[in-house]
Order: sequence, then C-alpha cells, then structure tokens
Amino acid sequence: MFSQVDSRSPVPLYDQIATRIRIAVAAGALQPGVALPSVRQLAARLRINPATVVQAYRDLEAEGFVERRQGAGTFVCEVGHGTRSSERARQARRLVRELVNQAARLGLDTDELLAAVRAELGAKLT
Repeated sequence: MFSQVDSRSPVPLYDQIATRIRIAVAAGALQPGVALPSVRQLAARLRINPATVVQAYRDLEAEGFVERRQGAGTFVCEVGHGTRSSERARQARRLVRELVNQAARLGLDTDELLAAVRAELGAKLT
C-alpha cells in the first residue's frame, strides 16, 4: 500500500501516506477494525521521521477514517457509504487532473485525449 510514497514528490509525505490509506479504505481493501502499522513500524519501513506518520494518522483521525487507541494502536473506522463514495470521486478527479496535465505536457488536444480514453475503456470492457 505504501510502495507509491515518493520522497521526491512535491506532495508532502504525510499527505501521500494519508491518501494511500483513504484510497484503501474507500476501495474496501482496509476493513473496519484492521490495525494499521504502528508509527514506528511505518516510519522505519518508509525510512522517514515518525512525526510524518503521526501527522498522517492525525489527519485521517480528524476525517473519521481511523481511530487512535492509547496503547493499542491505530485502527480503521467504519466509514459510511457516502464517505467512501465521496473519497472515490475525489480520487477519480485527482487521476483525471493528472491525466489532463500529462496530456497537456505532451501537446495532446481534447479530441486526441478523449479518443485515447475511449479506446482504453473499450479495451477494458471487452
């Protein structure tokens, strides 16, 4: 889940970590009650400052995605269907924004981009 955390990205590491967890919860890959890695474990695995993981977990707790239990760890919360749908839509917009930015760098116009998307979607649906 954390393999896509990139220290060279302009997106802060804590935000990247929180985003990966949000996506996993929204997609159902992380079920309610599942324990997340401890702050120390995740910081060691990613070779980052533990304060970065603490910030990610705090943000997720404030948003209702996780619950921190003193002495026990951080656990995934039950997230309502509306929250999951909202997060999935937010991530879809983020993906589209990245696609549009990449297309602009390549000099693709709207018609070329839409044709490519339709072709890919057609290939995935058959």
